[in-house]
Amino acid sequence: MSPQQNPILVTGATGKQGGATARKLLADGLPVRALVRDPQAPAARALAEAGAELVTGDFTAPETLPAALTGVRAVFLVTAASYGPQGWDVEQEAAGGIAVVDAARHVGVDHIVFTSIASLSDDARWGAVGKKRTEAAVIASGAHYTILRPVRFMENYLMRDAMVDGIADGVHRHLFPADRPLQMIALADIAEFAALAFADPARFHGQIIELAGDAITPVDAAALISRTTGHQVRYQEMTEAEATALGAEIASIWRLVRETGGWHADLPALRAIHPAMQTLESWLTTTGSAQLSPLLTAAH
Repeated sequence: MSPQQNPILVTGATGKQGGATARKLLADGLPVRALVRDPQAPAARALAEAGAELVTGDFTAPETLPAALTGVRAVFLVTAASYGPQGWDVEQEAAGGIAVVDAARHVGVDHIVFTSIASLSDDARWGAVGKKRTEAAVIASGAHYTILRPVRFMENYLMRDAMVDGIADGVHRHLFPADRPLQMIALADIAEFAALAFADPARFHGQIIELAGDAITPVDAAALISRTTGHQVRYQEMTEAEATALGAEIASIWRLVRETGGWHADLPALRAIHPAMQTLESWLTTTGSAQLSPLLTAAH
């Protein structure tokens, strides 16, 4: 098997970004090795049925990683942020990401696409620190690399029982100012950019790409959701006091968004690379509304 025929290892393959990327690569006819904790889990079995090779491994068990990475030509890396009563567990997230980078280089993998998180002006004040440490490890690794920094997912409207985001009882409640454009992106478009980077490592080497597909105020987004689903949805902007009640780091995000103006992806430049990037309206009319409608119906 030539190096180009070797599989791409996708971490987080049963999650949002990893799952979208694995499905995109498989649809393009590329061999995929999916890193999973439980190969019998329904999401893992679905990937296997779609053609992915499953390999068992865990970021918290670094000894499982070299075998998972041996023989692959590239790795899609996504780290899981963990937020609890003590705030963001940046140490665990960074340790897991760095363990994958180290193992990849140890076995000779020379291409890493890392999906990080969109930046604000002071990323030390919120839960981006674990991902920033992993970014530094990727850059220092000597491998060909591309770092993707996606903003909020359009699929977050589907979230249930979250502290913020999602729609409950017809209300989308979040930290963002109601009257300022909010950047967002469809998961499928993150996968598209990852696929482009894997297809042309030289072109995308060293690039750090802030990713967004649309920018629309939360109020206008709620109106659009109302029109496309037939269910009335309104936006509720959280107060600083409400954000503080959820934790100091949530309050820090509330303030940072207002101080910095939010995320700053260059939509025209991104669309020049990937012209078919979805807007919120196109996401709703193709897949989003069909997924949202049953959730909104069940809430009544």
